[in-house]
Amino acid sequence: MITNRRKHIVVAMTLIAPFVFIFALVFLYPTLKMVELSFTNAPLIGSGEWVGLDNYRRLFNDNLFYTSLKNNGYFVLLTVVPTTVIALAIALAVNRLAGRMQALVLAVFFLPYILPVSVVTQIWAWMLDFQFGILQPLIEWVTGKPVAVFNHPSWVMPAVASITIWWTNGFNVLLFIAGLRNISPDLYEAAALDGASRRQLFMKITWPLLWPVTALVLTLQLILQLKLFDQVYLLSGGGPFNSSYVLLMMVYREAFQLNHGGYASAVALILFVLIMIVSVLQFQLLRIGSRK
Repeated sequence: MITNRRKHIVVAMTLIAPFVFIFALVFLYPTLKMVELSFTNAPLIGSGEWVGLDNYRRLFNDNLFYTSLKNNGYFVLLTVVPTTVIALAIALAVNRLAGRMQALVLAVFFLPYILPVSVVTQIWAWMLDFQFGILQPLIEWVTGKPVAVFNHPSWVMPAVASITIWWTNGFNVLLFIAGLRNISPDLYEAAALDGASRRQLFMKITWPLLWPVTALVLTLQLILQLKLFDQVYLLSGGGPFNSSYVLLMMVYREAFQLNHGGYASAVALILFVLIMIVSVLQFQLLRIGSRK
């Protein structure tokens, strides 16, 4: 028995060893180096002097940090709940279809998700171009004049949020479709025999059984949207007047443009801790809500 147990342990360790090695090399070691670097005045490449908490004192007295934090929070409000609601509505509609039509419609919604961010931003930059964009007549009809969307402080973040929802929502739709397919049709048939309306079917069966998937989508979206960088960098560059400047742009600027590796690491570490705390807190609150 002892020999068999040792064999099982050896087999288990052999199986997990590649993951542990890659995890330590790609994630754990860089994270520890980032933490160490955040307490120094080192450039991006090379050593520096230990400065203790100076980078964090500087960070918490930096107005650009608070502007970036506010923009991150604003973007989360614009995207996390709306994209979840939209994905759920689309999934409910697609789930009512069958056969090839369902597969075709699902593919149409998922298609933007496979596009690289550079292609997505280029498409929307053309569509919203101030002079030649095909959506400018619609904007002019609503506002009375053309709007340079990515150069307007009030328009830039909602525009980037809308583009992000269009781009990423296909994955959320797939998650909701998977959740809907795991709900037994017998439950709906039994409730229908008891005279339940469509609203009652949704509120008493679909929504409670779909809540774990909803919590997963909300948590994933929160993490992804707090890591906003690509869309803003390519569409607005953080402007105008820092109205779309976010924390990862601050990391990029300090690290790769100003060569302040220590300060950039401090910003990155604060963002990492923020994402970890907020996502864990949200997921736990959603779990508590699902039990009520």
